[in-house]
Amino acid sequence: MADINDYILFAEVVGHGGFAAASRMLRTPKSTISRRIAALEARLGVRLIERSTRRFRVTEIGQTFYERCRAIMLDVQRADSAVSEALGEPRGVIRCSCPLGLMPVLSGAYSTFLARYPKAKLQVLALDRPVDLIEERIDIAIRVRLRLDTDASLIVRTLGSSSRILVASPTVAARCTGDDLAALSALPTLATTDQMGEIAWEFTGPDDVTHVHRSEPRMTCSDYISLRDAAVAGLGVALLPDHTCREQLANGELVHVFPDWKTASGIVHLVFTTRRGLPPVVRAFIDHVAAVFQI
Repeated sequence: MADINDYILFAEVVGHGGFAAASRMLRTPKSTISRRIAALEARLGVRLIERSTRRFRVTEIGQTFYERCRAIMLDVQRADSAVSEALGEPRGVIRCSCPLGLMPVLSGAYSTFLARYPKAKLQVLALDRPVDLIEERIDIAIRVRLRLDTDASLIVRTLGSSSRILVASPTVAARCTGDDLAALSALPTLATTDQMGEIAWEFTGPDDVTHVHRSEPRMTCSDYISLRDAAVAGLGVALLPDHTCREQLANGELVHVFPDWKTASGIVHLVFTTRRGLPPVVRAFIDHVAAVFQI
């Protein structure tokens, strides 16, 4: 008798491009997966995958079989969703990626979502690198980009915008006299990058005048909070998202310098796949984040 789990397992192996990748994502030994696919091939009497130590190739009939198995997998997901909807309460695991800089903004949303839906589980991946939603089995990615994603396989839901501003301690800010951004050249900078070397900040000022400031930062770090603390300590001028330093601006630890010069705003948005049968718990999470998000 056919085991539907073997069909789904085959779809996962092909979808992830090999046994090793499928093993990592499914957390199942590679030998177990290989044995079950071999048994499936034996039962069907065809070779679905040509494999060796150096090569993985889906046969022609294997590709046709994969399309049907993938449809079966989607039908199973829709069936699970139908049951969850019938039970009336979202449940299950959500995998969400989020940039490090937005973690302080969204941590409250995560907590209130879990409090609202006791049967939901949330795995948050705090990552600044781009993620592949399908390859890494991520349900939702929270992103900040100058332009929205245009991938036809993804759905985008905009949450708001994020602006970066120049900030410095009062001592350093005292050296930022007037509106001439050229004065920035005499000051040390702190940059949100993992690399050392020259960086370029692009600004638009009064009357839409543009200016590119180039410098070799005294400190670089992809963590906004560490750079904010360095700016508070008087180590230099930092270009930071405004939401990361509101408290420090309010209590006087930091000063917004050269306020007439702006950088391009980033669009904060959610992306998720267009696959049918989006689980109710994922839909509930998307709606919740969109409703409570403030920046």
